[in-house]
Amino acid sequence: MSKREHIAGITKLPIFAPNMRIGLFGGSFNPPHSGHRMVSRQVMKRLQLDAIWWLVTPGNPLKDHADLLPLKQRVEQARKLITLPNVHITGFESAYGFNYTYQSLNFLKQRLKGCKLVWIMGADNLSQFHQWERHEEIAKLMPMVIYARPGSNQHSLNSRTATRLAKYRIDEHDAKLLPSMKAPAWVYLRGIMSGLSSSKIRAKK
Repeated sequence: MSKREHIAGITKLPIFAPNMRIGLFGGSFNPPHSGHRMVSRQVMKRLQLDAIWWLVTPGNPLKDHADLLPLKQRVEQARKLITLPNVHITGFESAYGFNYTYQSLNFLKQRLKGCKLVWIMGADNLSQFHQWERHEEIAKLMPMVIYARPGSNQHSLNSRTATRLAKYRIDEHDAKLLPSMKAPAWVYLRGIMSGLSSSKIRAKK
């Protein structure tokens, strides 16, 4: 991370205050697209969140980085895409050398004491969540929101993680209760879906 990128606010954390209900939406965002924006809008509304933070990662350890755009470019693209006033973009993980989701969420839980945090991810990620570093500890850190993706629903809900955490799942009609719940707790949200994906967009270029 260069000094110039840091000064530009790429790694700066958004403003927060005690008791805020904040959704943390992590990913490479390579590139960010309207599907990400749609998920943010739906989760914000249904969980009655005060804010959503997009955590733009330096790079997913489970993915090939050959076509990964520079962090600064991805953050700037995301900021241009977002028109929702309470969605904020940060690449803070790079400044701390974090490579894994557990590191980032553990840090934010300590830093944002008094806030009510939830982790947001797509249903496709639930299917391979058991491959993530310290995945069991992530589930114990904060409640999780799993948003449906086209073609992923049945496979995701039959996944190893969904089966293991089945007793901690709440009905989606109670989603607004999730930020105040003690982890492990999770909800599977169905609703408006987008067929867009960053990989499909890159493939067309």
